[in-house]
Order: sequence, then structure tokens, then C-alpha cells
Amino acid sequence: MTFAATILTLYPEMFPGPLGVSLAGRALERGDWTCDAVQIRDFANDRHRTVDDTPAGGGAGMVLKADVLAAALDSVPAGRPVLAMTPRGRPITQARIRALSAGPGVTILCGRFEGFDERLFDARPQIEQISLGDIVLSGGEPAALAILDACIRLLPGVMGAASSGAEESFEEGLLEYPQYTRPAEWEGRTIPEVLRSGDHAKIAAWRKQRSEDDTRLRRPDLWERYSDARARPASGARRKD
Repeated sequence: MTFAATILTLYPEMFPGPLGVSLAGRALERGDWTCDAVQIRDFANDRHRTVDDTPAGGGAGMVLKADVLAAALDSVPAGRPVLAMTPRGRPITQARIRALSAGPGVTILCGRFEGFDERLFDARPQIEQISLGDIVLSGGEPAALAILDACIRLLPGVMGAASSGAEESFEEGLLEYPQYTRPAEWEGRTIPEVLRSGDHAKIAAWRKQRSEDDTRLRRPDLWERYSDARARPASGARRKD
């Protein structure tokens, strides 16, 4: 099954962009995924191809028009998740990325200016408002590229080793353990002895401990969720009062 990506944007020339090279680019050439960038201006209903207007109630900037965006969205194939990139959205997670990559594809609506007319989301409730993180970009296109990259690399055959996608940050609710490679000593710093021991059980235990330690120190929000999940009784397990 081919993963189909449709991007609704004011700058279709930005796609596939960096996704046209390296692993994603080779996957695109093989037909593992497709990229269709749709120009939102083509759905404007005036001779000036107007896509935005001043915000109701006053204020700085311009707002993308609901009627134009809805027409653009209604023109693309249905049956796929629809994401709108906005700082007001829910932060994307690796779990959601994995679910998207396992499906038929995704439609991504890229915000610009001061954002979207809120009536778009009322009228098209299938749209998921998604944020890349607690940052503000000049537009949704860089965020869309990041999300597509995260999905594409999980498609079957894109990464060299099947385990590469599993042993990474966020897959188990933790940051990934630190990595090392040759030379064994560099500027007086050596690879941890346990990683050179050949004892796979000890290596696995060391990596798990470092993942937990680094997550607790660097991402207390992730650590809290991970700890809460471990503390919950397993599904179907009996509680002892």
C-alpha cells in the first residue's frame, strides 16, 4: 500500500523539498509514498485570489479564510486523516506518527499569518489541530515536512534495519540511551566499559538505566507519564486491597 501525502499550502514549491533526498527520496522514487502539494489560492473565489482577511474584532495580521480553505480541503480525496498545523493544536506524539504511518496516508493543511478562521474546524470536525511543539513558525510547511519525514521513515522497507524504528526516543515513553562508536578513545574520553564487554544482558540493562536517568533529568514531563503508566495495574489484573 502506498502512503499518500497531500499538502494544502500557499507554497507548493516547498514540497517534497528535503523529502526528495536520502531515505525519503528513494522511497518516493520507488513509489512507497506519493506527494501532492495543492495551491490553496486556486480555490479563492475572486479575481485577486484572496486567501486571507483582517481579524474580526481587530488586531494585527491576517487570518486565513474559512470558505477558501474548506473548498481546498473538499477537493482532495477523503478517507485519510486531516491535520491542520497550528500552535493552538495538540502536540504531535510518536504514537500518533506510528498510527498515521500505518494508514493510507495523510492530508496536511499548512497555516500562515495569524492562523485559521475557527469556523473551519466547526464545519469540518474531522480536522485534527496539531502542533509540532511549543514554538511559533512562519508557516505550517516546515512542521508538515517534519511530520511527513517521521511517518515515511516508518514505512516498510524505508529504514535498513527493522529494529531501527523501535529502539529510539519516545517509542517506549523514554528518551533513547546515548550512543558511541569508534575510536574507543577520543580526546581522552573512552566508550563506557560495559558497551565493550560483549555481555548483551548487561548492555541492555545499562541502556535501560541510562534511558530512564536521562528522561528523568531532561524531560520530567515524559518521566511523569512513564512513571504513571508503570504504576497502573496491568489490564485485567486484580488489585489487592
